[in-house]
Amino acid sequence: MKDVTISEKVLYIGVDDKDLDLFESQYDVPNGMAYNSYVIIDDKIAVMDTADHRVTDKWLANLEAALSGKAPDYLVVDHVEPDHSGSIAALVEKYPEITLVGNAKTFVFLKQFYPALDKVKTLTVKEGDTLLLGSHTLRFIMAPMVHWPEVMVSYEESEKLLFSADAFGKFGTLDTDEDWACEARRYYFNICGKYGVQVQALLKKATTLDIQKILPLHGPLLKENLSYYLGLYDTWSKYEPENKGIFIACSSIHGNTLKAAERLKEMLEERGAEKVSLSDLTRDDLAEGIEDAFRYDRLVLMSSSYDGGVFPIMEDFLCHLRAKAYQNRKVAIVENGSWAPSAGRVIKGYVEQLKNIILVEPMVTIKSSLNAESEAKLSELADALTK
Repeated sequence: MKDVTISEKVLYIGVDDKDLDLFESQYDVPNGMAYNSYVIIDDKIAVMDTADHRVTDKWLANLEAALSGKAPDYLVVDHVEPDHSGSIAALVEKYPEITLVGNAKTFVFLKQFYPALDKVKTLTVKEGDTLLLGSHTLRFIMAPMVHWPEVMVSYEESEKLLFSADAFGKFGTLDTDEDWACEARRYYFNICGKYGVQVQALLKKATTLDIQKILPLHGPLLKENLSYYLGLYDTWSKYEPENKGIFIACSSIHGNTLKAAERLKEMLEERGAEKVSLSDLTRDDLAEGIEDAFRYDRLVLMSSSYDGGVFPIMEDFLCHLRAKAYQNRKVAIVENGSWAPSAGRVIKGYVEQLKNIILVEPMVTIKSSLNAESEAKLSELADALTK
């Protein structure tokens, strides 16, 4: 497990869930998920969020070990989503005198998810309010729509800790040995990607704080080189490309469109393209496709026609791009159709709904399989994408 040491008084009590296959019932998590939670031991004791109901027993055991026989005074609810609030009822049952700390929207949502909590003691806070625990002081900063309306983050002033809710999180358990950026990027664009404006607002608030450690609700605790993580979030939330490169997203029925995509990849590499990534959307993880679409500055959409429209997996991909506010890129279109090709028209209709997109010409039409004529058009497109 990655280092979860914070300090003598601030302890990690989260749980790794290695059995989870789909996060939020849609995102493939081959390395499971970490549900992070923390406790501040002071004159008053504050628990910082709970964990998913799947791991309640383990989480309670971690909390009890950290408390060493004491009882917590507060539970700070930075985010109500069930993967973080799923153990609140069990916590309240065990410690009925605890006070739940949140903002006005926090308690509206909590009562919707857990009606039995309507009689629990609560403390409602707003932007800039503080909670004195002893030598530790929590300051509350509202972060609406990062990525739910009630989200807030908590800044501990003495140790300069930012409890960042879902911001700066990633897929995977804490004992997973992998690059942070890859799974954090996939996490960000698929979960928070729509809310770049709101993330920018939070980052502006964060620049006024002296932050020594970032403690997210998922993924490793960030203790060093914080400018790296803050810089990536700044790039991502501005919808700016992170890298120069071309992502080819392909949906192929019988394999001929995929063969054309592979040929285009070769052409682009022959022309010295910085990076060319190719995804077969019918088989590859769609969330990784969204990640790569946002990562690179150019996108090629290649699809078979289907029922007078576009192959459904490509339409699903386009719907995801639109929902996540994809923008500020160059986009090219390649369609395949044995008769009355229609994929290009449908793809273009989606692309025209996106902001600040430059369509790269020519739009290439393949009739069933690549031939000399359509390969020549692909060559023209490769020139246009790399000039």
